[in-house]
Amino acid sequence: MTELLVQQLVNWITLGCIYALLAIGFSLIFGVLNVIHFSHGDVATTAPFISLALAQALATAVGASSPAWLVISVPAAMFAVGLIGVLLDKLVIRRFRDAPAMMALVATVALGIVIRELIRHLYPQGSNPHAFPRLVSGMAFEVSGVAISWFALLVVVLTVALVVMLFVFLRLTPLGLRIRAASEDRIVARMMGIRDARVFRATFFIASAIGATAGLLFASYAGVTRFDFGVMAGLLGFSAAVIGGLGSMPGAILGGLIIAGIEVLAQTFVPDGASYRLVFVFLLVIAVLIFRPAGLLGRTVMEKV
Repeated sequence: MTELLVQQLVNWITLGCIYALLAIGFSLIFGVLNVIHFSHGDVATTAPFISLALAQALATAVGASSPAWLVISVPAAMFAVGLIGVLLDKLVIRRFRDAPAMMALVATVALGIVIRELIRHLYPQGSNPHAFPRLVSGMAFEVSGVAISWFALLVVVLTVALVVMLFVFLRLTPLGLRIRAASEDRIVARMMGIRDARVFRATFFIASAIGATAGLLFASYAGVTRFDFGVMAGLLGFSAAVIGGLGSMPGAILGGLIIAGIEVLAQTFVPDGASYRLVFVFLLVIAVLIFRPAGLLGRTVMEKV
């Protein structure tokens, strides 16, 4: 029984960290732009395809095995997806910043469909699943007879490092302070001489790069990547952000851990729980929206009309 609990605890923390990274991207974009970027999951899950393509290209050009080139292709994919996020904001999303929320929502849903179809048709055999290797392999140590993998350790350490770096960036750097100012009140930020364009570019780059990290870890955790993984990744990341409170970084982390905990508990203790885990997750989302629309750590905003 102890071994089962330890194993499920490891699964919970690993999945929770991945979902938290996805949710942070949603919360960061919503907090600054007040836009729900519903194609964020699709943007994030382009990273495994970019990483695989770059690794295969390098292996073909130089002759080494593809997994060895993941050391270069993984960070390159994170950077590339950050740039893709900036490009999508410039071409599409910025046109809906001051539009009704429903217009931005529909536009980003459509944008997600475009991204998925482009991957499906442009990537070689894009309709088929593609194997994605573990970023690190082997067992690090044992706890109560349960072997803890280096991959699980990598997920936790990388998530903590990214969260700490983001916290330091937002609170101790000039650009981070400008992003926080814009998230509080864009009009006042403009009056104080803060340039919107630079703030938005930085926000989309950071959110998309963090999302790419989650996409890479998710593909490595599953051992496979598909062109339509972005749908589920987007729904789970958005749900985690909603549960924790859109615009709240601690809320995004809490939401990710809660959703992962529900999935793990359902698969462990509910008969055929793997088939019903998402039912429990989205029932919780509905309950949060009914009883606490701002999320567990979100702030209720009063608007005068």
